[in-house]
Amino acid sequence: MRDHFAEHNIEMSHSKTLEALAKQYGYKDWNVLTASLKRQALQPIWPTLEDRVSGTYLGHDFTASILKTETAILPDVRRYTMLFDVPIDVVASAHFSNFRQRVTCLLNSDLRSVDHKGRPDNIVQLNK
Repeated sequence: MRDHFAEHNIEMSHSKTLEALAKQYGYKDWNVLTASLKRQALQPIWPTLEDRVSGTYLGHDFTASILKTETAILPDVRRYTMLFDVPIDVVASAHFSNFRQRVTCLLNSDLRSVDHKGRPDNIVQLNK
C-alpha cells in the first residue's frame, strides 16, 4: 500500500498506512482490526448439517455426512450425529463383529470427542 502511494508521490509512514488499511475495512483503527482478526482466528469452525467430514472413529478412518447437530450444555461443545459412508466394525474379535454406521457424539472446539463432563475420550476425531 505504501509503495502504491509512493508511486503517486504520496508519502505515508508505516503506522499511517496501517491506520488507513483499518479504515478501509470499516474499523476504528489498526488495534481494533487486529483484535478482531485474533478473535476470529480463535473461533472454531464447526461442521454444519449435511457437511462431508472425515476423521477417525475408535482408530478407524472414516468419511461421513453430518445428519444432526445440536448445541450442548457444556461451553464450546456440540452434539453431532454422523452417518459413515462405510460401516465400521467396532469389535476386535475373529469370532463376531458389530458394525456401526450411525454415531452420535459430543465434540469440543478441537473437533475431538468428549464425555458428558467435557473430558476427552478419544472415540472420534474429525480432520480440520
